[in-house]
Amino acid sequence: MAPRLVGMGPQARELVLCGRPDAVSDADLLALVLGCREGSAARTLLEHHPMPDGLWRASAEDLCSQHGIGPAAAARLLGSLELGRRASLRSPHVRPVVSRPDDVVRLCAPQFRGSDREHFWALALNTKNQLLRTIEVSVGSLNASIVHPRELFKEAVKVSAASVVVVHNHPSGDPTPSGADIQLTRRLVKAGDVLGIEVLDHVVIGDGGDHTSLRDLGLM
Repeated sequence: MAPRLVGMGPQARELVLCGRPDAVSDADLLALVLGCREGSAARTLLEHHPMPDGLWRASAEDLCSQHGIGPAAAARLLGSLELGRRASLRSPHVRPVVSRPDDVVRLCAPQFRGSDREHFWALALNTKNQLLRTIEVSVGSLNASIVHPRELFKEAVKVSAASVVVVHNHPSGDPTPSGADIQLTRRLVKAGDVLGIEVLDHVVIGDGGDHTSLRDLGLM
């Protein structure tokens, strides 16, 4: 593993340009995004918003009012975080297989980490249970998400999905499915039956990879 370098703003930029971003400290990478000349401001920000969860939770108001970061720099940072999130949603060249709840957690839990809102996704799969596309169906509130079956299945039909696995996070950290989760799952199963797209499972993810499978619980 390459050594981590600290306090080397200009050199950090050169290392990134030379294809060696792994040799740059977290603070210096953050300083590059923010446009700082050195990493002290970035280190202070990381102290208040430790990676990885802290940065995901940082808002524009936090960055500007509490840390004195300008709107342009805050926008660059939030935009970079969003680009990283979107990149991870794209299916890789070798399509992962989703056959167990653990597969769902491996794919989705890192992206839910640090979120204070419920995110409801659908994993569109082919006949071999290979991932075709991750569909972001909705982003809700602290304890609920509004999901319309038509939005989920519209996107699944576009990629000719044979089946879907639905997944959402509980920001509270407790993956126990709510009554609303169970009712929604049954609605989705019925809608999928009509369209010929089977809903294989509904996985609820809490803290630290803790999760619940509604199929394993016999609730589908």
